[in-house]
Amino acid sequence: MIVVNDLTMSFGGQLLFKNAQLKFTEGNCYGIIGANGAGKSTFLKILCGELEPTKGEISITKGQRMSVLGQDHFAFDEYTVLDTVIMGNKRLYEIMQQKEELYAKEDFSDADGETAAELEGEFAELNGWEAESEASKLIQGLGLSEDILYTQMSMLSGNEKVKVMLAQALFGSPDIILLDEPTNHLDIYAIRWLEDFLSEYFGTVLVVSHDRHFLNNVCTHIVDFDYGKVKMYVGNYEFWYESSQLMQRLIKQQNKKAEEKIKELQDFISRFSANKSKSRQATSRRRLLDKLTVEELPASSRKYPFVGFTPDRELGKEVLKVDSVTKSALDGTQLLNNVSFTLGRTDKVAIIGESEQAIIALFEILAERSQPDSGSIKWGISTSRSYFPKDNSEFFDDCDLTIVEWIRQYSTTEETETFLRGFLGKMLFSGDDIYKKVNVLSGGEKVRCMFSRMMLFGSNVLLLDQPTNHLDLESLR
Repeated sequence: MIVVNDLTMSFGGQLLFKNAQLKFTEGNCYGIIGANGAGKSTFLKILCGELEPTKGEISITKGQRMSVLGQDHFAFDEYTVLDTVIMGNKRLYEIMQQKEELYAKEDFSDADGETAAELEGEFAELNGWEAESEASKLIQGLGLSEDILYTQMSMLSGNEKVKVMLAQALFGSPDIILLDEPTNHLDIYAIRWLEDFLSEYFGTVLVVSHDRHFLNNVCTHIVDFDYGKVKMYVGNYEFWYESSQLMQRLIKQQNKKAEEKIKELQDFISRFSANKSKSRQATSRRRLLDKLTVEELPASSRKYPFVGFTPDRELGKEVLKVDSVTKSALDGTQLLNNVSFTLGRTDKVAIIGESEQAIIALFEILAERSQPDSGSIKWGISTSRSYFPKDNSEFFDDCDLTIVEWIRQYSTTEETETFLRGFLGKMLFSGDDIYKKVNVLSGGEKVRCMFSRMMLFGSNVLLLDQPTNHLDLESLR
């Protein structure tokens, strides 16, 4: 159990949240939600001891082990996948190292034997004999092959490292699990496996996520960071959202009624305050008026961007024909084999599969950034395409432009800064934000830039490869 008492956090004079009073108990999964910059990730760092709060204290039940999803995917490059996963239980990994050093000694003494016996006992208590088997199950559950267990982490791709780090956080039955954006870069099969794992998990889970479907499927409670406050609600994300919208409507209705009553009383007072026969009633109403207050709705820290694609021209009947497309990777691995399909003007297609490489290869071919080894694609003459690649680093790395300069280079006409400022404002870039350098933007900000770029094109066909990564809930809705 975790008890949060009177927790307050400020950064550089900016208040993130104050006086938080929360209790997290076993068997529950808590979804942490709020606008970007509201303090969600900071809150998790405080809980795991990485940051000190401005005020308040955290109390964790003695003896409970906490596991945290690591964010540095290069921290374990010198280790094997198996070792990296087992490091999720630091004490177990320490015992394994100590045992290995003891048994490797040439002058193994009686004292060493006693130490080894103690280590073996603790090793068994921590389920050490099943460690490799558990690591293998976690790896396979997340869609990786058991064969990579003895592979060096430095040899893995970025997405494979993400899955190994997640397996590390889940390893060894920790009492408390803290997960910051665990579904980013996971395929649909891995997300479903993770949902099943957390649904059956016995301990306490706190998860920051922008995936409302994931939050709906795993959460028993929602912890909302807004208005500079932290509040906990029972239920999943959709229940919280509907409830919060209902409360907003009720408050507005109450305010409207109060405003109408105030106006009615003010009219009466102004009409009859000079009338002697009505003066007593006017005085009575003035006292009543003094008691009436209109409860102001607090300004939410949430901001909702406008994502709207308006095509410059209509699609014709023929949109896309893919005929017998084949593609292999540089190492000879076949990614696409005889892929054929056609798309009509009203079709909306989701591309899923176990091989991320294959999906990316298909998108690159459809976007005409890559050629198939054999076969062909043919776009309709009326089509114009915009492509959102999974990896957008080529658009931002080594780029010294400001946001407004960056978007201007994609404009087909000479647009004024006023137009571009208004355009960027739809995606929440306002004021001096538009002068930020694009190479220092966060992942979410880069995604919003990419959407701005696509909206500027006025295309009638959209190719989107995992566009929801890094977006917050407000953008996704």
